[in-house]
Parts: sequence; C-alpha cells; structure tokens
Amino acid sequence: MASEVAATAEGGEVFCGACRRGEHKFDRAASYGLYRGDLRAVILQLKFGHRERLGERLGALLVPVWLRIVRAEIVADDLPLILPIPLHASRQRERGFDQAELVARGLVRALRRDSEARALRVETHCLRRTRATAPQSGLSLVARRENVRGVFAVAEPTRVRDRVVVLVDDVMTTGATLSACATSLKAAGARRVLALTLARATPEFPHLQ
Repeated sequence: MASEVAATAEGGEVFCGACRRGEHKFDRAASYGLYRGDLRAVILQLKFGHRERLGERLGALLVPVWLRIVRAEIVADDLPLILPIPLHASRQRERGFDQAELVARGLVRALRRDSEARALRVETHCLRRTRATAPQSGLSLVARRENVRGVFAVAEPTRVRDRVVVLVDDVMTTGATLSACATSLKAAGARRVLALTLARATPEFPHLQ
C-alpha cells in the first residue's frame, strides 16, 4: 500500500487562491498529495471501509510534510501541540472512531523514532466540536464556512496559549473547517496554527485532478 500511495505525492508547493489572499485563519497548511487515485481510495477505505489500521500507516506519510513546515517552528523544548480535527460525539459514536485522530497518532508514532520527538503527544480533549453539522461535501464555499462557523471551542485554553498548534485532518478542500478551528485557537492565544492533511482536493485546479 505504501508504495502505491507514495506515487500520488506531488512535488513543490501549490497555493490556492484563498491561501494567496490570506483568507484563512491558519498560518500555513500543507498536504502529502492530491485527493485522487490511490491516495483517495485508501482514505475512503479508512473512513468508510472500517479499516482503522490504515490510520497509522497513512499518518506516517505526513512525516516529510511535518519536517518541511513544522520543524522550523519548534523552539527549544517547546514542542508543538498536535490536535486532530474532532468529530462531534454523535458522529464518532456512529462511525466508531475519528479518522483524523488515527492519522495524527500514526504521525506521532513515526516521528517518535527520532529521539528529539519522543515527547510529542496527540491531544484529543483540547479542541471540541460543540454541535453536529451537515457534511461539508456538496456544499458551496460560502455554505461550508457558515456550516462550521463557531462550531469549534477550546476546552483547555491554558494548553494552547503561546503555543504552536498543528491541526491534523485527512482532506482539505476549501480549508473552511481548518480555518474555523484556527479562529478558536487564535482566540485562545495560540501563537501559530499550522495544518497538515493527507490530501488536498483541488476545486480551483481542475487540471490537477
């Protein structure tokens, strides 16, 4: 599986229009690859095929992305706070797991092979989704932003204050969910908010699909 997924990775940096215009509330976002081909198929297996074990293997794919955009943010022993995008409790009970949490844990396990990263932890109680929302898929950009406006709350502000926070999710499409999380985290005092996702859907770049 790993070799097939690796073949979908894209080289270089591609910035969407919203990122270039600074419309998002997070400071930077990066993905392992594009949401297509084998990478898309294996993400769908994780989310809807009850293949939870894929989470750890997929999380390990984010190590190069971490090294590229997060390592430079680490100051001394002040390790980043790693937060998976939370599902609402009702959705998590229905699915049985949070795929973003599985990916985040896979990333951390892979990073801990380096002695400098052994203190990294996945925090699952710091950020919460306050209400259930409609799925983002199929919604327009404006509707996506409204759907997640004010949905995320920081349960432990003292853990966030003056920290670099790394959000982890499976797919970034418009960035509305990540931006909504970043809004709450910045309001709670986060110094920087970075976002890592396995895949980037590219509605603005149809030629890349």
